[in-house]
Amino acid sequence: MPCERKPMRYGHSEGHTEVCFDDSGKFIVTCGNDGDVRIWDGLDDDDPKFITVGEKAYSLALKKGKLVTASSNNTVQIHTFPDGDPDGILTRFTTNATHVTFNSSGSRVAAGSSDFMVKVVEVSDSSQQKTLRGHEAPVLSVTFDPKDDFLASASCDGSVVVWNIEEQTQLVSWPLLQKTNDVSNAKSLCRLAWQPGTGKFLAVPVEAKVNLYERGSWDHVSTLSDDLLTQPINVMAWSPCGQFLAAGGVGGSLTVWDVNSKLCVERQKHEKGFTVCSVAWHPSGSQIAYTDTEGCLGLLDGLGTSTSNSSTTKQAPAKKPTKDYDALFDDDDDDDKLIDEGLSDTNSPVKKPVAGDDVDDDDDDFLMPATGRVRNRGAILDDENSLDTGSLRLGQDTFRDDDDAGSVVVPAAAPLVPLRPVYEGPLPTPPQKAFQPGSTLAHLTHRFMMWNSVGIVRGYNDELDNAIDVEFHDTAVHHAMHLTNSLGHTMADLSQEAVLLACASTDELASKLQCLHFSSWDTNKEWMVDLPNGEDVRALCLGQGWAAVATTTMMLRLFSIGGVQREIFSLPGPVVCMAGHGEQLLIVYHRATGFDGEQALGVQLLHFGRRKRQIINGEPLPLSHKSYLSWLGFTAEGTPCYVDSDGVVRMLNRSLGNTWTPVCHTRETCKSKSDHYWVVGVHENPQQLRCIPCKGSRYPPTLPRPAVAILPFKLPLCQTTTEKGQMEEQFLRSVLFHNHYSFLSSSGYEIDEDGQSRSQKEQQELLMKMFALSCKLEREFRCVELAELMTQNVVTLAIRYASRSRRLALAQRLSEIALEKSNQIQEEEPEEQEEEPEYSRRPSGYGQSEAAGGRYSHRRDQEEEEEQGEELREEEDGQEMETEAEPRKRVNPFAKEAGSPVKPSLTPIGKVGRSNPFKVLGSGKPSASSGQPRMTNILDNMTSSRKLAPLGGSSGKPSKGPVLKPLAPRPKTKTQSTLLQMTGTKAANKKTQENTEPVADRQKQAEVLPPSSPAENTENKRPKTGFQLWLEENRKNITADHPDLEETDVIKEAMGRFRTLTAEERLSWTERAKGQTGDAADLKKRKRAEGGEGGGGGAENENGQAEADENSAKKKKSLDPSSKLSAFAFNKT
Repeated sequence: MPCERKPMRYGHSEGHTEVCFDDSGKFIVTCGNDGDVRIWDGLDDDDPKFITVGEKAYSLALKKGKLVTASSNNTVQIHTFPDGDPDGILTRFTTNATHVTFNSSGSRVAAGSSDFMVKVVEVSDSSQQKTLRGHEAPVLSVTFDPKDDFLASASCDGSVVVWNIEEQTQLVSWPLLQKTNDVSNAKSLCRLAWQPGTGKFLAVPVEAKVNLYERGSWDHVSTLSDDLLTQPINVMAWSPCGQFLAAGGVGGSLTVWDVNSKLCVERQKHEKGFTVCSVAWHPSGSQIAYTDTEGCLGLLDGLGTSTSNSSTTKQAPAKKPTKDYDALFDDDDDDDKLIDEGLSDTNSPVKKPVAGDDVDDDDDDFLMPATGRVRNRGAILDDENSLDTGSLRLGQDTFRDDDDAGSVVVPAAAPLVPLRPVYEGPLPTPPQKAFQPGSTLAHLTHRFMMWNSVGIVRGYNDELDNAIDVEFHDTAVHHAMHLTNSLGHTMADLSQEAVLLACASTDELASKLQCLHFSSWDTNKEWMVDLPNGEDVRALCLGQGWAAVATTTMMLRLFSIGGVQREIFSLPGPVVCMAGHGEQLLIVYHRATGFDGEQALGVQLLHFGRRKRQIINGEPLPLSHKSYLSWLGFTAEGTPCYVDSDGVVRMLNRSLGNTWTPVCHTRETCKSKSDHYWVVGVHENPQQLRCIPCKGSRYPPTLPRPAVAILPFKLPLCQTTTEKGQMEEQFLRSVLFHNHYSFLSSSGYEIDEDGQSRSQKEQQELLMKMFALSCKLEREFRCVELAELMTQNVVTLAIRYASRSRRLALAQRLSEIALEKSNQIQEEEPEEQEEEPEYSRRPSGYGQSEAAGGRYSHRRDQEEEEEQGEELREEEDGQEMETEAEPRKRVNPFAKEAGSPVKPSLTPIGKVGRSNPFKVLGSGKPSASSGQPRMTNILDNMTSSRKLAPLGGSSGKPSKGPVLKPLAPRPKTKTQSTLLQMTGTKAANKKTQENTEPVADRQKQAEVLPPSSPAENTENKRPKTGFQLWLEENRKNITADHPDLEETDVIKEAMGRFRTLTAEERLSWTERAKGQTGDAADLKKRKRAEGGEGGGGGAENENGQAEADENSAKKKKSLDPSSKLSAFAFNKT
């Protein structure tokens, strides 16, 4: 079906335009946004007759000398044709009618309206009306059944409905379309079309395809599609013979199908790519008139749809089933359209000679393949289908002269032109145009030129004004500004220092860059730069003290905020957009031509600090399948992120090699497919995605001022409905969203140290919860993996949890991890004291250690363990511990209720842990301590740190220092000490303390209260318990009665005897112990607490007496909050 596309001509003012032919085909009749109906003798008629029907004309229909129009005064009028005399008003609506149509006989008119109603009116008697109610949104289109029994309508509520006209009832409703709130926002006008004559098929455009529904059964019987169609079909019209269906699309496509063979027999493209909003067949079937949304009229001439031509087209399918033809095109890509745009003669199966049809080849030259020609579908068919005229490249005259109904065209007799090679591979994607993030479409009269975290820049370009309004979210930055846009600026950016504007070049003027530096201290706050000839601004952005501009020559120009040209360099490809924040510049550009609907974008991240460097060098930018970039920017904390057209938000993960992690999918919260979120800002702390909901569109209107909504982040992890998946998602998100602390601190910025410590505390709490869950699920290997991510103090808590859960093997492995982490602390602590703050080396949740956590981990651990201790205490209330001595020895946390095989190994370790390590350290030779004493010391330390760290003395500094001085990082690191207290600076202290204490006492304390061992510098200040005093006085009696007992057994025997004492006697021993101290008031409090624990908690808990246990717990609650965890640990033991 070769045809000629006539040049477009002006018809009406910009806006929706409709067209039809009169019954004879002599006139072309159009209506448009100017309220006129024009009657054209032909496309070349320069003086058409016109009829004014209102301010705007939305739709028209013509039949048997009656012209019906839907105008802006909410009426459906009727005029005589061609005279144009008014003939009354057919019907009225409460709002404007959107579509009118005649039935096949011309006796009835159907009209759909924005007030959700459809009316069927008799032309001869307008009082005879039927109203069809049931739609829940404005009506898009209506069409009559050729037999006048049914009427079909499409609506913005997403439904296509078939009505019984007489009964005024719905027969069937199909939810096929995207819901919108108004016809102006609809993706497609969805102009339904009923096959003329028999009315066998109802054609419904659904996205880029046409669904055919059978009359009567209302079954979906077939689909007409074309691989080259990727944008929605807007309007349709059947040929008078009922065999062909023409469709006009949103992207300017014009397609004709043969309904019998389901093959596309003609493809055309609007010369400028504007949306086709109306199509009409000439009564002879040889022409198609069409109009676009710019008010222009076009014509396709020379369509061969006569009966003879139809018969020849039908013959080949009889020889080979239609499905075989469909299979020929199954592999064609959607992007075929990109090459076929503007080329008719290479697309139709029956064509003119190839040599004479190079029309509009220069369209879309960016995408033209090396062959210079597009795919010729006719050339794909092989010789066995040679009887199909669609397989031949014949001269047009030969085809048209062949008028015999049953004739076929024989290839040998046809003057064939040699075929060019046919490209069968994937086809290119049109490159995404450059855009300004945070702006709406440039062609709008009222638009947002920029909406970011600083403020809003609005542009107005209408008959009244061409101006720019600048509004600041915080008026303390600057007052609002109103600027006259005399230069026609189309791009803008806004920062707390300046407003940057740019305009394109014209024939007379160069492209200009204008900067209003309102934060300048001098009086001249504005500067302007002209770009070289032939160079236009494509993207711009502002940073801290600089402005960047990307141009059409693939260059980036960097200016200081005062207007000094600082840098210039070439970009690897055409720019798409840019964003700036502080000293960072993020550039996205086309790194190559994309294929199969994909965009091939690259990204560069530059840092303009003291040492300029490129952080990301042209890496591919990940996008969702067949999507494009819709927003690019930085979080308020300075982390690059972007959003694609599918609504996926991705953020840069600096801790994982500058990869991009998806953190949110905005489409999941949309109620309708046509709803979108327009992003205006991202915050990491608190975690907020700030965006504007757009109902039925991608962009918000400027008035009324849209409200900003806040969406939560959610990483797309697996099984997030389970408890395990939820905690994993929370942990990973917490790690990702707090990476900015290390970046900011390493860049020299001040950071919120309290916020950082809270985030680390949150991460460790989540790790402990996951650890507890894995223990319950008996996933011990997973527990060890989680422990690797914990700090040393939290590993200690995990060891206790594992030991109380009777998981001895797990506890042993965790103790090895604790040893490694403590060794890391010893190795890295001197470096931390001399070099950078700890947080700049923090590994962001991966392989965290006490050293990496720095001073924050101490404070964090005190707080988190106090909370976790409460939780775990509730879980473990039912579990009892046998003795106090055993669990507090080096290996005892995993040896509760241990049998005799374990005791021999525990006893010597307990002794060594109490005497040897500290003698070595006390001598000032910490490096000479052996492996075994160090390991012993670690577990003792882990158990005791809860009790000692928060209390007075030098061991209290690790926890209290950071709390009291959160904003003094460097001085604090010098005085900071870890829980082990194994550095040389503490050695003299420890030696002195050990010398003042009998060895026997140290051994007793090792068995009874190992927590005292890791921090000997507080041991002297700590009062003895009642049990310890009693043991000192009665040790000789016990050893005399049992001379063969080892130290452990002596203590056990002593504990047994101590428990036989009455409560009053035990209390008296406790009081005696209290009376021996002369320390300050805070130490007395500690003494009472530990006396309760050592006397009541040690002996009575071991004996299982509930009363003493409760008293002990009450005493713990009165202590410093950070000691709650130690209370929890030893109450349970």
